Amino acid sequence: MIFDDKNIRIASGWEDYELLDASGGERLERWGSVLLVRPDPQVLWSTPRLLPEWKSYDARYLRSSTGGGHWETRRPVQPSWSIRYRELTFKISPTGFKHTGLFPEQAVNWDMMAALISKRLSLGKPVSVLNLFAYTGGATLACAAAGASVCHVDAAKGMVAWARENCALSGLEDRPVRWIVDDCAKFIEREIRRGRRYDAIIMDPPSYGRGPGGEIWKLEDNIFDFISLACGALSEDPLFVLINSYTTGLSPSVMAYLLGATVGQGRGGRVNASEIALPVRATGMALPCGGSAIWTNGE
Repeated sequence: MIFDDKNIRIASGWEDYELLDASGGERLERWGSVLLVRPDPQVLWSTPRLLPEWKSYDARYLRSSTGGGHWETRRPVQPSWSIRYRELTFKISPTGFKHTGLFPEQAVNWDMMAALISKRLSLGKPVSVLNLFAYTGGATLACAAAGASVCHVDAAKGMVAWARENCALSGLEDRPVRWIVDDCAKFIEREIRRGRRYDAIIMDPPSYGRGPGGEIWKLEDNIFDFISLACGALSEDPLFVLINSYTTGLSPSVMAYLLGATVGQGRGGRVNASEIALPVRATGMALPCGGSAIWTNGE
């Protein structure tokens, strides 16, 4: 089957990761040599599970009726292992809340940002990147590998430590990366006061959260003001601003409008928005996994 949707970008460059099938609210995935089955609320169809891997998986995440869940293993699974994407290496570790420490669909954004950075560097212009809500550092490593200096910010100390592990696994310890554990909004405010500016900003804000001081973050209430604040940390010649979302209701088009109404004001440039997805081996179709919007300066 040929899958054709011009508003979706598919992360098809993986070798160590593969989405084998998706059915009945679950996805069947290969992470290196490990087969995992995880719940996915986007999988609303119950197609026949014809692949034999559905019966030979290594571990499956089962949700609890009281909240949360646990991993049920069919055979021993190591607490962690590593997989590669191009020149990058990531530690994979199944967590108690179904995640593995990596969102493989984001690879399509890593490639896009690396290309933008490489193009500007070819003009003899350095690139500094601010990565906010930076998780385990996929975007940080992609930008650093492309030649940018990066400031990696996340409020979770454990996630920053995990990102640093990924950096070491990827052989990028010598790259100019600052590792910051802090509330993202407060950090930006301090950077603005210090006069420190960035050529590119990446953000992957959560739907809901609390800051280290108990501050409540609710995406729909805070996102416009947050992006407006972040604009104050842009350099005079910014390259791009990228926002990701896995929040239902915050569509790519909404994110594009937010960027146009903030970053684009007085700067011109171009805004593009799309869903990002993973190819499904069993069907030839693509599973939507979230949305992205990016403002670029038109270079």
